[in-house]
Amino acid sequence: MQSNKKYSIILIDSLHERGLMGELSFYNDLDKLLNVMPSVITKNLHKDELDDLVELVMDLGRKPEARFSSGDIKYISDQVVSEDDINYVVERIEDFTLDNRSGVAGTLHRISAIRNRKNKVVGLTARIGRVVTGTIDCIQDIVKDGKSILFLGRPGVGKTTKLREISRMVADDLKKRVVIVDTSNEIAGDGDIPHRAIGCARRMQVSQPEKQKDIMIEAVENHTPQVIVVDEIGTEEEAQAARTIAERGVMLIATAHGNMLENLIKNPTLSDLVGGVSSVTLGDEEAKRRATQKTILEREKQPTFDVVIEIVDRETLAVYPDVATAVDYILRGWPIQPEIRKIGFLPKEKREVEPAVEIKQEIKKEPEFTSSLNRDFNVKKYVDENKTYRKIYIYSISRNIVEKAIERLNLNAKVTKSIDDADLVISHKSYAKGGSKIIEAAQEFKLPIHFVKSNNMPQIQKALKIALGVKSDNDNPTFYDETDEALEEAQKAVLRHNETGEEIELSPRPIEIRKQQHDYIEQHGLKGVSVGEEPNRRIKIV
Repeated sequence: MQSNKKYSIILIDSLHERGLMGELSFYNDLDKLLNVMPSVITKNLHKDELDDLVELVMDLGRKPEARFSSGDIKYISDQVVSEDDINYVVERIEDFTLDNRSGVAGTLHRISAIRNRKNKVVGLTARIGRVVTGTIDCIQDIVKDGKSILFLGRPGVGKTTKLREISRMVADDLKKRVVIVDTSNEIAGDGDIPHRAIGCARRMQVSQPEKQKDIMIEAVENHTPQVIVVDEIGTEEEAQAARTIAERGVMLIATAHGNMLENLIKNPTLSDLVGGVSSVTLGDEEAKRRATQKTILEREKQPTFDVVIEIVDRETLAVYPDVATAVDYILRGWPIQPEIRKIGFLPKEKREVEPAVEIKQEIKKEPEFTSSLNRDFNVKKYVDENKTYRKIYIYSISRNIVEKAIERLNLNAKVTKSIDDADLVISHKSYAKGGSKIIEAAQEFKLPIHFVKSNNMPQIQKALKIALGVKSDNDNPTFYDETDEALEEAQKAVLRHNETGEEIELSPRPIEIRKQQHDYIEQHGLKGVSVGEEPNRRIKIV
């Protein structure tokens, strides 16, 4: 131990002399990693290389490598890595776990081992862990909404960094109970004491990767979290555990294997995270109406996650704020554009608050111009934002079935995660006896409570109709979504044009819907031009 401390002092002094420490407070933990590295690594590192450094690689009999976020790889030294160099590192860190990972206590750095057939370590990969702030400013409105978020992206683009910062923000700023299921110790660092970067969030370590699903359920059952954070959901069992967590009303923040939403939909193991995919056979009339084949793919259930965010690069995020709609569009082959957000910019909703207020004031003052404004904003989004939703708290019944029933009946209602925010309660009949906790809670908050006999779609639909006063389908006020009809019209027009070659004019549509029609037509190799004047402007396929 004495020799280690002496080496640490010498190395830090050396780094100060060479300008590697001091003003670079961003790398306040880098010295702890370099303290366990042999001289073949430390004596050849330069200050100007640290900004983009991602990994240090040591393989027996090869030159040590430095890998950078730009994709560049540089040999640190002409001297090859020896057995003594590898042993030098192994002796100074904690024992490797079953997944061959270790780290430096109190830091976010991770060191992974490569072993030979005799279980001897012959290679090491040291991944640099950094505390980076400001990476979630552009999506903080989504986080504050309490929606479950799934991050997708290739390795090294900052998924874990964002989980770490979200954990801190939700725990410290929003004062919520956060539990991190930290399988590889990448989120909260190595050692028994979590890194200060996660703030007041709690961390549960996982002894073996295959036990991650069990720890996820244990976190919910034993520690009453409001938010659970998980890095890398990769198996079907973990996907099922995530759905169980979401159904219990807990906000879930996670990452998954896959670069894009389309990849996740096609992944049979993880597609359940976004609602799953099932094959459906349509009748002749319905297939003809949709202009599709009789066997199609459709979303099977309500997605586990409300929002999917693709990390395109370190500065760019592609946000799908409504996963259910996005999956439906992708399965139908319709174009859908995610909302692009850049790190360092406030969310679009916050940048445009004042113009939105001005538009509403103009509508109130001059109602005769309302129709001319329809082409300048998304009608469905505007109506949805101004709907008065009935908030339903559910107890011991499936959230997925309830949300699917609301969707099918097109009700102005949504499930709430907190009973103090609810307008009514729906529970299983087994809890209808006097003295049950849910009845006492409903009485305390003076909420009407309705019961279902069994946890299935017909019973839940019936309970929803009674609870919300829906007497028949005709009595249920609905909002007509023009987008679906417009895209179906474009689909039929494309098929007709391919068969006959004639020019086809579509019906007049608002500008946002015409843009989606244009995208669909271009995806099928055809050209569409806009003709006519507002409000009768429309697309012609030529």
